[in-house]
Amino acid sequence: TRDRTPPPSQQPATAAPAPTPPPARPVTFDAARADAAVRHLAVRIGPRLATGPGFRRAADWAAGELEDAGYEVRRQRFAVPAGDSWGVPVPAGHSQNVVAVPPGFDSTRPHLVLGAHLDTVAVSPGAEDNASGVGVLLALARTDLRARLPVVLVLFGAEEPRGPGDDDHHYGSRHYVAGLSAPERRAVRGMLALDRVGTGAVVPVGSATEDPPRALVRAGRRAGVPTAAETGQRSSDHWSFVRAGLPGLRVGSTPYAGYHNARDLPRLVDARQLDRVGRLVLAWLRG
Repeated sequence: TRDRTPPPSQQPATAAPAPTPPPARPVTFDAARADAAVRHLAVRIGPRLATGPGFRRAADWAAGELEDAGYEVRRQRFAVPAGDSWGVPVPAGHSQNVVAVPPGFDSTRPHLVLGAHLDTVAVSPGAEDNASGVGVLLALARTDLRARLPVVLVLFGAEEPRGPGDDDHHYGSRHYVAGLSAPERRAVRGMLALDRVGTGAVVPVGSATEDPPRALVRAGRRAGVPTAAETGQRSSDHWSFVRAGLPGLRVGSTPYAGYHNARDLPRLVDARQLDRVGRLVLAWLRG
């Protein structure tokens, strides 16, 4: 018999299969994911001096996590001078910021910045300072933020001091702010730094000025999270924004025994506190 199958050019077109939609993001914060990130950074990687190999491993891992969460990721590399890392002489070198933006993001349009520093002092595995802040940020990246404005996520390098003054501190966030154009600066409607957020049962919320951090106190009330308001709090990356005339606040700063030493291990970090912080930040983002 004769084959009556028409040639490919005459065969009816078939519709391409519909793309599989991405899985729905959870609306609530996943503290277990944040806690797992703390353990990965503090145990599997360990100390993350801003110019050292541990920091580079952490930056590569975190960038992969943010890309998997659907963000577009870029690196900002910058020089860091020699100095003293909490009693340890350290040479000059280079560090980096890991910057994640949502697809289609326009940096000249109003947006929020959520940041956490990825580095540690030379001797510390940095579970609380600051794998806790990084863990909360990475868990939030997997959450349906439902934020009032687009959110840029930044993991800053070289926050930890290499000397006593402002200019010996916060290298990554100062580099980030210095690189903003005038329209981009006007577009930053709020910056929140997550720094030492995993200890205690009350969440410290701070401003760099003498004005109370009212927006964070209100967010805590909406989330059912107890807060302790602080003013004049300048010891984290939000200060780089405030000193440049941009809005910035901080979450975290509870004193603890492992501060800047080798005892800063995951057992010091309480997943219940990570959950409180995650819920508070979501309330702040959603406004």
